[in-house]
Amino acid sequence: MDIATATALAKYLGAGFAMIGAIGAGIGIGLSVGGAVQAMGRNPDAASLIQTNMILGVAFAEAIGIFCLVVSLILLFVVQA
Repeated sequence: MDIATATALAKYLGAGFAMIGAIGAGIGIGLSVGGAVQAMGRNPDAASLIQTNMILGVAFAEAIGIFCLVVSLILLFVVQA
């Protein structure tokens, strides 16, 4: 295997591994929304506070997923093979 092929292979593998973080973001969003829905079902009076905190948490988890996507796109299209 020559150096150009090895570099391209490493670039594609790195981009794929960078997207593994998006799986964690999806799991985190699902768990936080599920917990918030259960909490709102048990205590409807606190629904507005729970919903506000849930939306903030979802935004932070989604930001991690977007960072993973950006790193993957940088590896694919900016790094020269």
